[in-house]
Amino acid sequence: MPPYFQRESVKSFADVTITEAGVDTVEFLKAAEGVVGIFGILNTPLLSPVSNDLGGNILKIRRRHDQTPEKSDTLENLVRNEMAEKRKEATQGLLWLIRGLSFTCKAIQQTQADPAKQLSTAFNESYADTLKPYHSFIVRPIFSAAMSGCPKREVLYDGLRKKEEHDEGEDATQEELDTVLNDWLEALAKIIARIDAFYEANNYKKGL
Repeated sequence: MPPYFQRESVKSFADVTITEAGVDTVEFLKAAEGVVGIFGILNTPLLSPVSNDLGGNILKIRRRHDQTPEKSDTLENLVRNEMAEKRKEATQGLLWLIRGLSFTCKAIQQTQADPAKQLSTAFNESYADTLKPYHSFIVRPIFSAAMSGCPKREVLYDGLRKKEEHDEGEDATQEELDTVLNDWLEALAKIIARIDAFYEANNYKKGL
């Protein structure tokens, strides 16, 4: 497994527990934090609006979980119980987090499918399909500028393959990375589809 996904602070979406009750909240949040870390690998200030948005929504969900852990074991239970209390901070946070994760997932899926595609192109195309329809005319230019600030794709892939400084051994090969990254993307896409369908079925998006 590539070093990035081996780090204790990172959890793969492929390892997030999903039962009939829903998606495990704590495991999902840890995996989502790994996405923030990916933007850290890209290491450009222009992308800070993206990572800040992800991090802020993770915080909203974690706050709700910590306040009512017995009602928030899964994402579905967390939302269901918060909405029953006529509150919506975490529910709104999860909706926007899922949109942000979808944006990231689809962009990286594109770069995986096309080895010649640069990050700026992939993220721009993904932004148009995922986040842009929900952003105001004030926010859109900020995120468009962020997309133009994407470094070359090698920065991302080299960063994901690279071992940590204190680790022994070699960096992961591209083949090793592809195997684990594709599993990560597939699992993330399934969670996104599941939560989106849950919101749609229960009309939770209304007013958010």
